[in-house]
Amino acid sequence: MNRVVITGMGIISPIGNSISEYCDSLKAGKVGIDHITKFDTTDFKVKVAAEVKGFNASEYYDDKAEIRHTDQFVQYAMGAAVQAMRDSGIRENIDLKRLGVYVGSGVGGMQTFTAETQKLLERGPSRVSPFFITMMISNMASGTIAIRYGACGPSLPVVSACATSGNAIGEAYRAIKHGYADAVIAGGAEATICPLAVAGFANCLALCESDEPLRSSIPFDKERSGFVMGEGAGIVILEEYRHAKARNARIYAEVCGYGNTCDAFHITAPQPEAEGASEAISLAVREAGITSIDRVYINAHGTSTSMNDKAETLAIKSVFGKDAYRIPVSSTKSMTGHMLGAAGAAEIIAGVLALKEGFIPPTMGYRVPDEDCDLDYVPNKARKADLDYVLSTSLGFGGHNAVIAIKKNKG
Repeated sequence: MNRVVITGMGIISPIGNSISEYCDSLKAGKVGIDHITKFDTTDFKVKVAAEVKGFNASEYYDDKAEIRHTDQFVQYAMGAAVQAMRDSGIRENIDLKRLGVYVGSGVGGMQTFTAETQKLLERGPSRVSPFFITMMISNMASGTIAIRYGACGPSLPVVSACATSGNAIGEAYRAIKHGYADAVIAGGAEATICPLAVAGFANCLALCESDEPLRSSIPFDKERSGFVMGEGAGIVILEEYRHAKARNARIYAEVCGYGNTCDAFHITAPQPEAEGASEAISLAVREAGITSIDRVYINAHGTSTSMNDKAETLAIKSVFGKDAYRIPVSSTKSMTGHMLGAAGAAEIIAGVLALKEGFIPPTMGYRVPDEDCDLDYVPNKARKADLDYVLSTSLGFGGHNAVIAIKKNKG
């Protein structure tokens, strides 16, 4: 089997639109959550979100006219992909038939969908854009990135709700491990901070209704009351180890394990005994060959919802037993909000930075302990740590569970 390493990364997020800015924000515990500016929230129960700031799509597109025919989730994906490809330096050093693209979105072009629906209702069918379908469909981030780079290898735009980009990176890892590609552009993107999406998530009782940004996304805190909508994109370049070494690429970390399961229980609620999540963690741990929890960190899904945080804590304890209490566990959603289909990739990048820079990102806003959530959640301040492994967990609506194990590059 082939070894798989990460040789490039790119990020568009509520706490930074470059890897260096994102890393600095994680270390500083910067919270990117504030009152919504993208639309008037007067009639909405939900007032806060984690919006991307300062993003300029024209920095990432050669043809500026293309931006007008592209949904924002694709623009975010392209921004992160361009960063990652530049970072990796792989473009001129790979057979394009062996370069794949696995980039997903949990929702897709929601902004385009709502705008074109309004046109239909107010101005009639002739006013609907001829680009409506290609702007809306969830596979278009993967498709346009492949077109941009001439990537003719395997393409798989995963859609598994909040586990989307965790699954995309996991499946890309398998494609390289088993020899179907030499490298894959992998990750996810989301841009759903719009009236319809916020109303929909709020009415299914998933979102926090607090008007206090710093007490909104508070994973594992007893007063948590729902997740905060986030947006953005995370992209990594996965590459076969010998291919990377042959071109003298910089290697950030190695992907060494992947667990993919389903609760098969409920459309939104996790299985109460966390059996599916536990199995996904176990699969990733076994494949990675982790035999000691010393120097292991878990970047948790940690959505700040009552059921998720309780079930995820239970899953970690089910897998590691008493050792779970010695493993630092934190949720970067306390800073970025929940980036939905982009969350897993953004959090895997956080894990890579933790390995590379020797720190554990904090769980910000943590104040009130919960007897059901009793692990070491690294509250409110980043912690120095020399790590060997990071586990990134992603748990999605529909019961989808994706867990990625990465380890420090040691040559």
